[in-house]
Amino acid sequence: MLDNEPKLIRDAQKGKGECFGQLYDHYLPAIYRYVFMKVSNKHEAEDLTHEVFMSAWQNLERYKFKGFPFSSWLYNIAHNRVIDFYRTKKSHADIEEVDEGFIKVVYALDKIIDTSLEIEKVHAALQEMTDEQQDVILMRFMEDMSHRDIAAAMNKTEGAVRLIQHRAMQNLRNMLSDKKQDTSNDNGRTTV
Repeated sequence: MLDNEPKLIRDAQKGKGECFGQLYDHYLPAIYRYVFMKVSNKHEAEDLTHEVFMSAWQNLERYKFKGFPFSSWLYNIAHNRVIDFYRTKKSHADIEEVDEGFIKVVYALDKIIDTSLEIEKVHAALQEMTDEQQDVILMRFMEDMSHRDIAAAMNKTEGAVRLIQHRAMQNLRNMLSDKKQDTSNDNGRTTV
């Protein structure tokens, strides 16, 4: 959260573009990372992120502080844009476009995921999860958001978010364990 964020929001709601610009500059990297991890295409992520901030600017007068950070509102908009993207595009980009510089090292995932796993395996496993599970994992471990903030962004209770996270982590462990076993089985085969 930015220092004096409530004042920046109020001033931006009054039409002061430079105040919204400060919010934009602060939240752009996190929203872009979230969108990028959902669509796996740099150009699409840039376009969708632009749409998120355009929508936020156009609807800023309707934003009301409800005890949650401004970022929760932005993530909610981003989530809806990603859903719209998949409804209209129905196409996926190549995983090779993943820019590893955007991936934060997360200690909780380090304990679960063997460090020798490549990012493609983790990303592929995430793609097999439900949208809700992906959102919770990305917001919690990539963006380091609290359960409370995630609940606000997803219009869910904190308990529901914790349950989704628990199930997502179980699924992730199982999928990565299965992939690891498949790889070790492939290495031990002999052909005739």
